[in-house]
Amino acid sequence: MSETVNTPTEVTGSTAPRIVVGVDGSEASLDAFRHAIQLAKALEHSLVAVTAWDYPTSMYDVYYPEPGWSPESDAVQILTDASQKVFGDLVPNWFSTAAHRGTPARVLLKESETAEMLVVGSRGHGGFVGLMVGSVSTACVGHAHCPVLVVHHRAHESGEPVMETAG
Repeated sequence: MSETVNTPTEVTGSTAPRIVVGVDGSEASLDAFRHAIQLAKALEHSLVAVTAWDYPTSMYDVYYPEPGWSPESDAVQILTDASQKVFGDLVPNWFSTAAHRGTPARVLLKESETAEMLVVGSRGHGGFVGLMVGSVSTACVGHAHCPVLVVHHRAHESGEPVMETAG
């Protein structure tokens, strides 16, 4: 099952080629988001910020979330917050968001089927979650259906994130 949440500014029926950027709320994904914006502007492509969500599971299948909590709502909030951080109140009409149910790698690989480029950060959240999220960029580079830009969240001498391309 896939859920899509679009910003009010989505270009409906647009035939412009699109760039997809994976957003999880981490600083690395915000760096990737900022680079994807630059690319979309320069290439006159539309841009879609995508995040993934799913219901948590445990090894014992005994997970009871708080009443009223929704992972989909959390994903939408991540996209809203990230969009606010990078665009402020001036969201362009060539930008949209999508929150899909599934693992981050699978969601992004599916999105890559119709994208001109996929942009991802090299690091997700830290700790245990980071172990799982850290493999997303590797999976995308190895299996995407379009070129992949990996934006590393480490500053070099100029203070800008380091980028690699693959594909």
